Amino acid sequence: MNMAAGRSIDVDFFRGLVLIIIALDHVTGSFLSRFMLHAYAFCDSAEVFVFLGGYASAAAFCAVAAHHGERAAIGRFLRRSAEIYRAYLFTALLMLLGGGLLALFDMNRPMLDIMEWRPFVTHPVHELIDIALFRRQPYLASVLPMYVAFALMVPLMVPLAQRSPSTALAVSALVWVLAPWLVFFVPIVHAQDWGFNPFAWQAMFVLGIVTRLQPVSEEFARSHTARVLTYAALVAFVAFAAARVFVFTAPLPGAMKQTLSLVRVINFAAIAWLVSVAVRAGAVRWLAARLSGVVTVGRTGLVCFVAGTVISLVVDTLTRHGEIHGGRGFAMAVTGDVATIAWVIGVAVMWQRMQMRDRGQRLGMHAREAVRRMLRA
Repeated sequence: MNMAAGRSIDVDFFRGLVLIIIALDHVTGSFLSRFMLHAYAFCDSAEVFVFLGGYASAAAFCAVAAHHGERAAIGRFLRRSAEIYRAYLFTALLMLLGGGLLALFDMNRPMLDIMEWRPFVTHPVHELIDIALFRRQPYLASVLPMYVAFALMVPLMVPLAQRSPSTALAVSALVWVLAPWLVFFVPIVHAQDWGFNPFAWQAMFVLGIVTRLQPVSEEFARSHTARVLTYAALVAFVAFAAARVFVFTAPLPGAMKQTLSLVRVINFAAIAWLVSVAVRAGAVRWLAARLSGVVTVGRTGLVCFVAGTVISLVVDTLTRHGEIHGGRGFAMAVTGDVATIAWVIGVAVMWQRMQMRDRGQRLGMHAREAVRRMLRA
């Protein structure tokens, strides 16, 4: 990955791409979703997003610490944790609202069953308290509590990974191994059905942190060992793809994803190494320069994630017609995919313009204040 100061366009591109894929993957009739990572690998966009989250968090922590000190970096991630928590509450409320609308118009019943609407109608106050305490996590809001914990973990893990990356990885690996038992200490309803066990998935986040802090050197990247690793990663990628496409054709057990199984980690590691080769060759930067909308999505990640939950729910509801097949069904699926991509990118562009306008207004105010002080002097 690009280790230059400032934001990495490679990382922003991948984050944006994954956010779009996540939205598509939650549209039941999506045509493009059939060709995404989960279709030919034992891992999916979740590993990529969590890994990049750790990578970007380490970069942000180091940048703030270098310019303003470690205390400022710690404060930044405490505020970030609070931002994600507010986004979680907002997303949960959107899911409840969506469930209410689906119930009102008697639409998309399969989705209604996982949006916590019925418990909310029965015990609204108790349900809201449970949501605030993470005991219940409506549908797509369920991934955000994990990131609340990860943001709090950054000020502890980044300094440790800087001092001793092997120790950071060892601690993370131990927690990962104990994850199936540690999850029962979290007061969540139906913990066995939780899509992401944070004690397991922190391993992917920490791997991203260590990768950012201990990058592959250019000398090693040109070495014979690196070429052997590339060939091995390519063989592993092809083998996993063949097994997924021709042998393990049924949906994978949910426990494999919940506890981040070893096979998912190995498959992701092989893909990540091949992608890193493409990054060093400049292929990803070339692509990112031509798909600036995807980069913009990556730079407005939290906003696009929240918007994507609503977009995918709307598109899924509008295109969920199991009785429609053939050309009409294909046209609906493709239309839904195009609408999903366009809406996610549109939200990102609009949000970025709003931020630029607000930043310009603040700079203008500071400039006017500076002029007034000069005149008074």
